Amino acid sequence: MQWRIITVGKPGHPWVKAAVDLYLKRLQHYSHFEHVVVKEAPLDRVEKQIEAACAGDLCILLDERGRHLRSADMAKWIENEEVSGRKRLCLVIGGADGHSQQFRAKAGLCWSLSTLTMQHDIAWVVLMEQIYRAYTIIRGEPYHRE
Repeated sequence: MQWRIITVGKPGHPWVKAAVDLYLKRLQHYSHFEHVVVKEAPLDRVEKQIEAACAGDLCILLDERGRHLRSADMAKWIENEEVSGRKRLCLVIGGADGHSQQFRAKAGLCWSLSTLTMQHDIAWVVLMEQIYRAYTIIRGEPYHRE
C-alpha cells in the first residue's frame, strides 16, 4: 500500500524535516511514502487542492475532533487495509485554518492525534512516528510496548 501525506505549507523548522526524514528512512522497507505540499491559501482553495491530490483515494483528515485510535488499533486498521488490496491512502494535515465542517463531512475518515490543537509540523512528526509504530506492531517488532 502506498501513502500520500498531504500538508498545507512546507515545514517551518529544520528539526521537523530531520524528524520526518528519520521516520521515512525507517518506514522505507514497509511501504512507499509520498509527501505533497499544498500551498497556503484561503481555506476553500486549499481544500480544492487537497481534493485534487486525493482524487480516487481514501482521504483521512487529521483533526482534533476526529476519531481517537490507540496505536494497536491503528496497526490493525492498516493491516486490514493492506489485506483488502487498497492501493493508496491520503492522510491530510491541515494548515492554520484546519478543515471546514463541510470538508470533514466529505472525508472518508477523520482521525485525531490528540484532543489538543497542535501546530501542523508537530502533527506531521507525530503522525509519522505513529505509522512507524503501527508497522512495528504489525510485524511483531520490539519497538512498541503495552
